[in-house]
This record gives sequence, C-alpha cells and structure tokens, in this order.
Amino acid sequence: MTGAHWLFGDQLGPAFIAPGEGGVPRDAPLVMIESQAVFRRRRFHRAKAHLMLSAMRHRAAELGDRVVYVKADTYREGLRRAVGSSPVTVHHPTSRAAAALVNSLDGVTVLPARGFLLTQEEFAQWAAGHPEGGLRLENFYRHVRRRLDLLMDGGEPAGGRWNLDHDNREPPPPGARTLDAPAPYRPREDDIDAGVREDLDRWERSGGVSFVGRDGPRLFPAGRREALAALRRFVDHRLAGFGAHEDVMLAADPVLSHSLLSSSLNLGLLDPAECVERAEAAWRAGAVPLNSAEGFVRQIAGWREYVWHLYWHFGEEYRTSNVLGHTRPLPAWWDALDADAVTARCLSTVLRQVGDTGWTHHIPRLMVLGSYALQRGWDPAALTDWFHRSFVDGYDWVMLPNVVGMSQYADGGRMTTKPYTSGGAYIDRMSDLCGPCRYRPGSRSGADACPFTTGYWSFLHRHRDRLLHNARTAMPVRGLDRLADLPELLRLEHDRGDAAP
Repeated sequence: MTGAHWLFGDQLGPAFIAPGEGGVPRDAPLVMIESQAVFRRRRFHRAKAHLMLSAMRHRAAELGDRVVYVKADTYREGLRRAVGSSPVTVHHPTSRAAAALVNSLDGVTVLPARGFLLTQEEFAQWAAGHPEGGLRLENFYRHVRRRLDLLMDGGEPAGGRWNLDHDNREPPPPGARTLDAPAPYRPREDDIDAGVREDLDRWERSGGVSFVGRDGPRLFPAGRREALAALRRFVDHRLAGFGAHEDVMLAADPVLSHSLLSSSLNLGLLDPAECVERAEAAWRAGAVPLNSAEGFVRQIAGWREYVWHLYWHFGEEYRTSNVLGHTRPLPAWWDALDADAVTARCLSTVLRQVGDTGWTHHIPRLMVLGSYALQRGWDPAALTDWFHRSFVDGYDWVMLPNVVGMSQYADGGRMTTKPYTSGGAYIDRMSDLCGPCRYRPGSRSGADACPFTTGYWSFLHRHRDRLLHNARTAMPVRGLDRLADLPELLRLEHDRGDAAP
C-alpha cells in the first residue's frame, strides 16, 4: 500500500478524507486502527467505549474496500501491519499523546487539523494581539463571529448584543417536572452494535479491560447519517426552546432542550460550521428566537472552539496546574459512579445520569460535579481523567481546559475570572432537586446542612487570602466574618470528609 491516509477514531466525518489544500490525495487508500490498549490504559464508561468502537466500525463499513481496518494491541503495531514501511498521511490528532505518537513514526506526514472553525495559525495570530489576561472567551467569541460573519448584520451582532446569556438563565417554570420539549433523535442499534457489545463482554471476561457505568441501548449517533438526523431533529424541533432554560436541572428531564450533538462533533461526524450555519438559518427564517440560536452558536463557535485552541496554546505544562494546592484523591464511590451511596439528591441524581448514559449537560457538570470536587479540594488532574473516562464526549482536549481551567480554577484564572462554585441556594433556584432532599440548601450547620452550602463556605475560608483579592469573590469572602456558625460549619465539613454526602 502506498500513500495511505490514517483515520483516528475521532476523525470519522467527510472532512477528514476531503481532498484539496491540506487534504487527502483523491482516492487515497485509508487505514483505521482499533487499539485495545486504549481501553486498558483507562477505565472508560462502558457506553463511551461502545460508542467509540461502534462509530469506527460503522465508518469502516461505509468506506468498504477503500479502508484497511486493523484490530491490534497498539496503534504502532496496527500501522505496521496495515502499511509496513510505506508513507502515510494523517490529519493533526486531537491529543498531545497522539500527536507525539505520529511525530515519532517514520514516514508519517501530519496534515492540518480538521473539524474546527479556525486554524491553529489563525488562533495564534489572534492570541498574539491579546496579552495572557486578554484570552477571554468573550473576546475570542466576538472575533470568531466577525471572522465568519456569523449571526452578524452589517458588521454588528444580530439583535445589537453579542451575548444573550442574560436571557438564557431562567429558572424552571414553577411546578414543572419537565420542559415538555419534543423528544431528541435516538438511533437504532444494528448488528455492528451487537458485535461491539460481544467484544466488550469478552474483553471484560478476560480480565484485561474493565469499565464503569451502564451500556445500552446506544443513545448517541455512531454514523454520519445518524448525526445529520440528530442535527435536523434538534434545529427543526428543539432549538426554539433551548435558550431561556439551558441552565435548568430537572430530575425527570435531564435532556431538556439540549442538542446532544457534542459526541457527534467530537467524533468528527458533524462539522461545527454546518451546525452553527443551520442554527443561524433557522433564526433568519423566523423559526427560532435569537437567544436560542445565539446560545447554541456560542456553545460551538465560542466555547468549543476556544477550548480546542487553548488546549494547544497553553502547552503540556497546563496539565499540572494546581495553584490552589488541591491534592485529595477521588473517593471510591465517586470513581465508581455509585449514586446509591449518595443521599444528597442533586449529586445522586447527576451521578446516576452519568452512570446510566455517560452524559449530563453543562450545568450539572460544572455546578454539581465540578463544584462539589472543588469544594472538597480534590486533585484536578485526577478529576480531569475522571471526566475524560466517564463522559461519551470526553477527550483530552475537551476536558483538560474545561476541568483544570473552568471547573477547578487550578490555573489561577488564566481561563476564567473566578472559581465557579456555589452554595445550595443556586441549585435550589435552578432545579427541582432540593425539595425532597434530606438536606436543606439554606442550612450551613446541623444534621440537615446542605453539603454544597457547607462546602462553599469552607472553600472560601480555606482560600480566603487569594479570593479576597479577586474582585468577583471579595464580597462573599468578607461575608465569612458575619457567619456566627463558621466554626461549627468547618467542623461539620471536616467530619464529613470524603464520605458520600
């Protein structure tokens, strides 16, 4: 085989075999490698492992005789079996580990990254014009909107405002158990899925691989056709209701109006440009309100794009960021997604969602899971690995900035201007999770003290000196001096330790 092109398991859409400048030679033979070592190195969520393998095998079936599909122990072994010493091209991988691998191999030519809106060179040019403190999401988001003429009218943002986030923070409607949104697209499993499940069962029985969480039926697209159907379903039927309540959490409605497209984007099945263009077209056609279209566009053209570029811009040393000095290990109940061990209803509900599906939306990730870990001082590197393993859309480039920077504030503010954590009052306002809970969101001490409320004040106390000098956290830190029950609160938090709350 001469001049083959190698597709990683998250490079499964048409963009990754498209010819043209920086692309794949037309009709080049293709190579895909299924490495079992990937699943031995980490204890992945079973649904994530299933989706990864199903997507790869579905793509191989679509490509037919054009692809050589190798099942091997390692990528290096699989590539040797597929092409021998012949030259190979590959688009820039999405992780530093994979990039180091391909750069270490003889005869491998790395092509530019695909699957994002801006090139790495374009981001570098933008970043060069902004000092480190200016690499904020809002600055970058406006740059992308201008650069792509996205939701723009005559050089100005559509509707006169760049960011409609203020309109998208509504609490749930009073008494609502669900938002009554149209159901999301759900795929149907096929013989390929059955084969994947048989292989995963066999690997587990052999003892070499173990998983966490539950698998099946598959909830997320594993092929281009399914991903496009999911995108159409969202834009045509669900996007209109997305905006105002995108931060809501409801026990009986974990999906709300969210798109569920993140795994398809991160597998390369969807291109971000087609997603944001369809959302804008729906708004211009009068089918969806601007705050819903803008909120969705900001998730993809703003946050997703931002996280991808910061992953490479910050460098490998970003992985060890830990300015707060948090080193406590993740407890076993958390690592195992053991929702039954947890009494606190919000945390139990979210852990169960992750265990059952490998997914929950951004607010449970940030303000329940991430906030709880931050309050307890857990090791941000271990938490990053946990998010990577436990979520179907989790990859190194996704989770490293999201967890180290956004969730755990371990970088000291390189990404965000304050730690994102709160007491139980925020969860109570934005959800229906607190009502039946044995803990009370307004209680700081005593048997019914909310773990998030005690954890919040304990976190502020522990990092008082640092946070007092942050304009966005100085006021609540000064509030510590008004808490008559602070000593009791701190004792309670200490006594609870890392036991499941």
